[in-house]
Amino acid sequence: MSRFAIWFGKNADAAIALILAVVVAVLGIGVNLPDERDIINSAILAVIGLLATSVLRDRGRRAPVEAEVRDTLRASSATLDGLSDKLAHIERFEGVVADTKRALDETTVVRVISGAEVARVLADARRETDRWFFKGGTGTYIRAKTLPECVAAARRERRTLLFRIEIIDPTHVEVCEAYARHRRSVSDGPDATGEPWTLERTRKEAYATILAACWHKQRFGMLDIDIGLARTMTTLRYDLAASRVVVTRDDPRGEALVVDSGKFYYGWVSAELQTSLDQARRVPVEQARLAPLDDEPTVEEVRKLFEVIGVELASGYTDRDVIEIIRKALRAKDPYE
Repeated sequence: MSRFAIWFGKNADAAIALILAVVVAVLGIGVNLPDERDIINSAILAVIGLLATSVLRDRGRRAPVEAEVRDTLRASSATLDGLSDKLAHIERFEGVVADTKRALDETTVVRVISGAEVARVLADARRETDRWFFKGGTGTYIRAKTLPECVAAARRERRTLLFRIEIIDPTHVEVCEAYARHRRSVSDGPDATGEPWTLERTRKEAYATILAACWHKQRFGMLDIDIGLARTMTTLRYDLAASRVVVTRDDPRGEALVVDSGKFYYGWVSAELQTSLDQARRVPVEQARLAPLDDEPTVEEVRKLFEVIGVELASGYTDRDVIEIIRKALRAKDPYE
């Protein structure tokens, strides 16, 4: 009985329509045996009543369904708006992660090597480079290895070679004395070349680098070399080749930094070295042609050279001092050996 009540509650309109249709049909059929038109009319009335009842029922049920659909769509729209915000946060987070990864990749390129590896890394850098930028103290290693080997490779391959050198000014006594004091503070004894650092040695080493640059320039016309003399000293040495930059200190046994080309720090160092060189006192190396140098320069030739390029030799330098400068220029000792 309860099942019938529940069913009748859900389908009352249809049941009533069905009853009305049956009653009308029965009345239409009646005892008087109406003709066929009465029977057809009664059937049509029954069908129309049933159809109207069904339409009313469907409309009544559709209203709450439509309201529910509208509520569902509103909720979905709010959910999608929240999802859009979350997606924007995710995209920003992914951007931060990508930037962090890029920064980590860049920092891993800055390699730290031991002093024992420096000579090998510099030799690899010299092998096929077409340029070299140096900034440091007096340029001993430049004279001993870098400049002669790079010139030899460029001559052999018949290509140009760009060199930029910045060292301390040998005519500026204060900066030379400061550099000598700094080197002695690191080690009181002689360095790998067998000599202690004094004011006179510092000046002669710098003079020798200038002489070596002019000597190589006269023997290899495709060498584009520029020299700047600084009146401030640095405790670091920068050697920048086409493939990498190597940052060392004055101690050959100390660790060094290596940055491969193509990385942002390589470009920074390149710009810094060029800017620093532009601010240094320039040596007119092109004027060296006015003072030709033999394969074994004489004292007179060297004195003439420094005169024409405008770099004064220290007052009181004897021929023996000039000969020592020539020896350091053309037969410099490798500080890494």
